Amino acid sequence: MGKELAEKYPIARRTFEEADEALGYKLSEVCFSGPEERLRLTEVTQPAILTSSIAAWRVLDAKGIQPSFVAGHSLGEYSAHVAAGTLRFLDAVGTVRLRGKYMQEAVPVGVGAMAAILGMDLAAVMAVCRDAAQGEVCEPANINSQEQIVISGHTAAVERAAKLADERGAKRAKLLPVSAPFHCSLMKPAEDRLAGNLDGLVFRRPEIPVVCNVDAALVEDANGSRDALLRQVTRPVKWEPSMRMLLAQGVHTFVEIGPGKVLCGLLRQMDRSKAGLHVEDEASLQKTLEHLAVKA
Repeated sequence: MGKELAEKYPIARRTFEEADEALGYKLSEVCFSGPEERLRLTEVTQPAILTSSIAAWRVLDAKGIQPSFVAGHSLGEYSAHVAAGTLRFLDAVGTVRLRGKYMQEAVPVGVGAMAAILGMDLAAVMAVCRDAAQGEVCEPANINSQEQIVISGHTAAVERAAKLADERGAKRAKLLPVSAPFHCSLMKPAEDRLAGNLDGLVFRRPEIPVVCNVDAALVEDANGSRDALLRQVTRPVKWEPSMRMLLAQGVHTFVEIGPGKVLCGLLRQMDRSKAGLHVEDEASLQKTLEHLAVKA
């Protein structure tokens, strides 16, 4: 994760070095060499993804690529704010480590679960959640596209909801291999703990408009940015509405920065006419630069 860019570009390598210093351990070694079991720990995963994303972003930024808007899915909203100048990278990487720790500790292992519901609209998914809850928590967590909504809550309730979604005509309902029930009201203890950390950080007015997950709206001031990052812990990621808003703004090219191409896939489900690019290694960087040069 991020190794190729760090070896080729000093600015990417410095990003990993900054993270190592801020965290007090060699995050770079875990990202580059594993072991995968450690990388999968939420309090390691979150700073690892943030650092890899910002390393790639800084390379792209050094090439003169300037976005009109930035957005990030869940954890990615921190990367968006670093790119926008709202938060210092060192503040963000330390905070997301704690965010991961708090989220993992909010609910005992096995008590919560998440499931992806495919091919069912939001209203139907919400009805499934209500009917399956039976006094427990079962809520939409990620509104990813019209084809994919993730639910979160107590394990038994989520299992009931997945079964009910199947019965009511979903294309598929599957439990996800996650370590905690993210983006639902069970995360309230994590939200409460994170509030103090976010209050202690300096937030600046974003230099680039940031789309916040919780409202699917632009945040353009410091306090609104802090508040949105806090509220997203217990509320659903409104990714499809966020992307629809950007499409309505006339955005025609989207660049996913960091590990993977999941968001490019979601974009294709919404609008295949728009360009979805990604940057995570040298090959994808060059392909993106070539495309943007042609468009420019």
